[in-house]
Amino acid sequence: MKIIVTGGAGYIGSHTVVELVASGYEPIVLDNFSNTDVRNINGINKITAKNIKFYNIDCTDSNAVKSVFEKEKDILGLIHFAAFKSVEESVRLPEKYFKNNIGSLEVILDHMQNNNVNNIIFSSSCTVYGSPEKLPVTENSPFKRAESPYGETKQKCEDILNRSSLKSVSLRYFNPIGSHSSGLIGDFSSDKPANLVPIICEVASGKREKLIVNGNDYNTVDGSCVRDYIHVVDLAKSHIAALNYLLKNKKKDVFNVGTGKGLSVLETIKVFESANNMKLNYSIGPRRDGDIDEIYSDNQKVISELKWQAKISTESAMIDAWNWELNKIK
Repeated sequence: MKIIVTGGAGYIGSHTVVELVASGYEPIVLDNFSNTDVRNINGINKITAKNIKFYNIDCTDSNAVKSVFEKEKDILGLIHFAAFKSVEESVRLPEKYFKNNIGSLEVILDHMQNNNVNNIIFSSSCTVYGSPEKLPVTENSPFKRAESPYGETKQKCEDILNRSSLKSVSLRYFNPIGSHSSGLIGDFSSDKPANLVPIICEVASGKREKLIVNGNDYNTVDGSCVRDYIHVVDLAKSHIAALNYLLKNKKKDVFNVGTGKGLSVLETIKVFESANNMKLNYSIGPRRDGDIDEIYSDNQKVISELKWQAKISTESAMIDAWNWELNKIK
């Protein structure tokens, strides 16, 4: 049961490849290491005790993608992760995001259709909801104006999938954190971390002098931004549930993937400090472009229809995140 995984050497992709193997699938990874490292492939192989098939290609390169489909027969479906992911960078470099995130999906869909591969799981994002008027957000919450070019690319990609003839499931992630308990795979992003928990870990390890909390005047419980944090292993498992669902149902669908609970930045710092028995150096700074006050998921649909639910605690995620940081700097 071959499943192509674009961006399978990345943070969420590598964890999903591990879960695919555990579930009896045969993942085929496509990645060009533009924002990750070959060590994740090595880590996958160690965790699964297999040599995962891997192609070092750019998913915007149509000829390279075509060659994979020509070599690999009997492909059951595809999980599409390959995309740039920094909200902050997308504000500075919007064309980079439009070209890569939308362009790669268009190339992938073209070759899927040409080779009669009809099932795709798409890595979407809660950023498609923009700044929501009502919380928690459900799958029926309207798309607002995206607060960043990154969010806009996810909106446009979902629109492309809706117009496609292929069966699809779009998983609208909230905020993935943590790492595999082995410490062998994780976030190797080459850009400077812009997400909260990786920044916290860099402050804890001394890579950064302090953490700047971007704003304390938002309309939230303590003035700092509120997000729905989900362990990346739980998130990876949602892709297996979505794939099994898609293979049984000839339809298009979307699901929020989150815990259904929001934590503020300041609350998240306290959880990390408590879980790892340390104190962090942080101060309040200016707001960051592209951030919204608050967002967290209504996850009842994914629980009901995919029979999936987040199980790993935020505390455990913080321990795993710190363990990954320590392994990464060895």
